[in-house]
Amino acid sequence: MSTRPQNIGIKAIEIYFPSQCVAQEELEKFDGVSAGKYTIGLGQTKMSFCDDREDIYSFALTVTSRLISKYIALYAKGAARPTGGAGAVAMLIGPNAPVVVEPGLRGTYMQHAYDFYKPDLTSEYPIVDGHFSLKCYTEAVDACYKAYNKREQTLKPLANGHANGAVSEDSTKTPIDRFDYMSFHAPTCKLVSKSYARMLYNDYLSNPTAPAFADVPAELRDLDYAKSLSDKVVEKTFMGLTKKRFNERVQPSIQVPTMCGNMYTASVYGGIVALLSNVDSATLQGKRVGVFSYGSGLAASLFSLKINGSTEAIAKALNLQERLDARRTVAPEVYEEFCNLRKKPIFKKSYTPKGNPETIAKGTYYLKSVDEMFRREYEIKA
Repeated sequence: MSTRPQNIGIKAIEIYFPSQCVAQEELEKFDGVSAGKYTIGLGQTKMSFCDDREDIYSFALTVTSRLISKYIALYAKGAARPTGGAGAVAMLIGPNAPVVVEPGLRGTYMQHAYDFYKPDLTSEYPIVDGHFSLKCYTEAVDACYKAYNKREQTLKPLANGHANGAVSEDSTKTPIDRFDYMSFHAPTCKLVSKSYARMLYNDYLSNPTAPAFADVPAELRDLDYAKSLSDKVVEKTFMGLTKKRFNERVQPSIQVPTMCGNMYTASVYGGIVALLSNVDSATLQGKRVGVFSYGSGLAASLFSLKINGSTEAIAKALNLQERLDARRTVAPEVYEEFCNLRKKPIFKKSYTPKGNPETIAKGTYYLKSVDEMFRREYEIKA
């Protein structure tokens, strides 16, 4: 019998985002909202977008073809629009990887919830219950973190301190400190900072008398769970306590969501792209990366990665900062025009996109036409 492959994980990773973006500061002015509503309230700087020449299929074609060649969210106008974004991530998963998935060490949570859904198949826009969606996300963070902690305690005696993912941590540490870095599903970067703080709140509830929590108001210990989900004292207290940790451990992973917006499923992996790009390989060696993935409806998992080899080649191939800097930053009016281009042809047949292919970067797949039988033809920008 052949032995199980070891160190299974990410051997290569590639990201794609459109070649144009809009500055959230300018979008605030265009939308007539208060200064800082998007840049501070959401923690966003820029947002990627595309016109009718690109779609989810062209994104997948582009990012996958680029991965192979190197290594071998839109909303209706309104409050939800600045939380959009566009992009895709492709990964090569296999044995003897430098970024190893820790086997068996995860926590998963699922519920049936109408927090974000698309019942109208004739429209590109979802229905979003914003406050409920935030509540669902926070509940998922809590449940996954608790499940991960429980799973780790189960595996510790079995691993005896050694495994494909070395489950040996100092039991005197605050549990959040088991993660040297974190990457979150990022609807907004502000939600990421709140969620990281929420993990420390869970640590407090598990051990409220620990010295690290000496300054936490005593009344938070017995706060009703439902109230805690939106309690501002909880939020402010634990965001304050995690500020230094956040800057060191989470900030390196939010460059992509900060500069591109919400890429939905890809956003958490965009965080890994940013982390591998922003922290040098030597510093990453032996480090554990917590990964919180979330999808509305809802399903969520918290799992972890261990860096077990050089990530220099990955970072070099990604060339992230240069690619972000190479985008065109356009006026909000152009963004609005692009959104309208995407809205008009939804589910049309015998259609030729109106967007200008000249706005698309070389080597990018784009939609050429949709024929009378709804068959889509794509080309590569030469």
